[in-house]
Amino acid sequence: MPLKDYLRERQALIEKALNGYLPRASAKPATIHKAMRYSLFAGGKRLRPILTLAAAEACGGDPENALPAACAVECIHTYSLIHDDLPCMDDDDLRRGRPTSHKVYGEGIAVLSGDALLTIAFEILAQAEPTSRYKVPALITELASASGSRWLIAGQVLDLENEGKKVTGETLKFIHRAKTAALLTSSIRLGAMSANATEAKLQNLTDFGQSLGLAFQVIDDILDVTQTTEKLGKTAGKDVAATKATYPAIFGLERSRQEAHRLTEAAHEALKPFGANGAMLREIADYLLAREY
Repeated sequence: MPLKDYLRERQALIEKALNGYLPRASAKPATIHKAMRYSLFAGGKRLRPILTLAAAEACGGDPENALPAACAVECIHTYSLIHDDLPCMDDDDLRRGRPTSHKVYGEGIAVLSGDALLTIAFEILAQAEPTSRYKVPALITELASASGSRWLIAGQVLDLENEGKKVTGETLKFIHRAKTAALLTSSIRLGAMSANATEAKLQNLTDFGQSLGLAFQVIDDILDVTQTTEKLGKTAGKDVAATKATYPAIFGLERSRQEAHRLTEAAHEALKPFGANGAMLREIADYLLAREY
C-alpha cells in the first residue's frame, strides 16, 4: 500500500477510536469535554499513534489490538501541547493553524483539559488486551515512565530552564531525547508490546524510535527557522525569539541537516532485522525527513 494511503487509512481508524473513547462534547460539564475535543481533533497528523500501529504490524500483530495504546499516546501528546502553549510555558497563540486552547477557553480550562487528557490516556490504556509477554501493568508503566518527570516533563523543565542560556550539545541532545524522542519511542514500543514482540524485536524498535525521535526534533528545529507560520500551522521563529536551545542555534543549519540524515540512517539500520515487515516504518522515517525540504 502506498504510504499516502496507509497514513490516511490509519488516521481514519485512530480518529474513529478516539471519538469512541472520549466523552461526548455534551457530557456534563460540557465545557471541559468541548475543550478536550477541540485540541484532540484539531487536525493533527496522528504520527505517534500511527507509529504504534505500524510497529505492531512490523511484529506480526493486528493493528486493532494496538488501538488502545495508540489512542492513549495521542491523548498524552495532545495534553503536552496544550500545556506547552500556555502563557507560562511557550506562550503560543496558534497550534495546527488555529487558536490554541487557552485563547479559546481561557487558561484555567486549558490547564484542566490537558489534565483530563492525561488522565483519560491511562483509562484507555487500561482497556488494552494483555499478551503472554506483556500484561496491562507493563503497558501502563511504559507510558507513565515516558511521560513522567524523568522524560517528557524533564525535557520541558530543561527547555524552560535553559532559555537564553548557552548550552552544550550534550545538554541539547538530552532535552530532545526527553521532550520528544521518549514519547515517540514509547509509542513504537507499545505497538510492539501489543503484538507480543520478542525482547530482541522490542530492542530493535527501541533503537529505531530513539533515532527517529531525535531526527524528528532536529527537523522541527530546522523548520522553525526556515518555514512560515502559515506552512507550520504554529508561530514560526518562536524558538529563536525565546532564545531556546535548538540544533540550528548550536550547530548551524548545515550540520543540523547532516544530523537529521545521520539519525534517519540509524533508524533504517535498526529496522534491518524486520526485512519487508519494517517497510512502512522505513517509509515513515523517510517521509519525516522530507519535511525539511
